[in-house]
Amino acid sequence: MTDSAGSDPYLMLTPAGALHAYADREPDALCSALQSLMPREAALRRGVWLAQDEARGELLRQALDQGWVHEVQRELRAPDVRLDNYLPHAIAGLSGSRMAALASDDGFCLASVGYAQDEADTLCVAAADFLDFVRRQKQRGFRGTGRAVSFHESIDMLMPTTTFMLFWVDGTGYWLIIGGEPLLNNRALVELIWGIRAAGAKFASR
Repeated sequence: MTDSAGSDPYLMLTPAGALHAYADREPDALCSALQSLMPREAALRRGVWLAQDEARGELLRQALDQGWVHEVQRELRAPDVRLDNYLPHAIAGLSGSRMAALASDDGFCLASVGYAQDEADTLCVAAADFLDFVRRQKQRGFRGTGRAVSFHESIDMLMPTTTFMLFWVDGTGYWLIIGGEPLLNNRALVELIWGIRAAGAKFASR
C-alpha cells in the first residue's frame, strides 16, 4: 500500500451496492463484507480493506463488475450530523417531487419532507402493515413478495404515486417512502444509509 490515492484509492458502495448490501436483516458473508466499506468514521483505502481478508480480492472484482463498489480518489467521511436534522435533508433528494418519509419497521415516522405530518404518519403505518404481509406470505412459502412495492393511480402504471422500500442497518429495519418518481440511483441513498450506520441509530417506536 502507498500513500497515493491514485494507486490505492478509497472504496465506497454505489447506490446499487448499498441496496444489495443492506437488503436483509441478517446479511450473508458477501453483504457483510460490502457493509464493512461503510465504517463509522471514513472510507477505507483499497489496500487496507483487501488486507483484512484474503478472499476479498475476488469479492472486489465481483463487486466492481456488478457495479456495487466504485473507487474514489479522495477521502470520504461518514456524515457527522444530528440525525433529527440530517434525515429530512437526506431523503428529500430520493424523490423527484421531494416528497419522502423514513419509518422504522414498526411504522413510526422518523423523518418526512413534503408531506403533512398526518399523511407521513399514515404512510409509515402502511409500510409496517406491508412488512407484516410479506412475513405472512413467506411463512406460507410464497417467495414472490420482495422488499419494495409501488402504488399507481393511473392504469397505465407509468409512474408510481408512492413507493415503499425496506432496508436493514445493523439489524434494524427502515422503510423509505418516496412520493412520485423514485431517484434511488443517487448518492443521497448511500449517504442516508451511511449516516444511520455511523450514528449507530436503532430507532424504537415512541
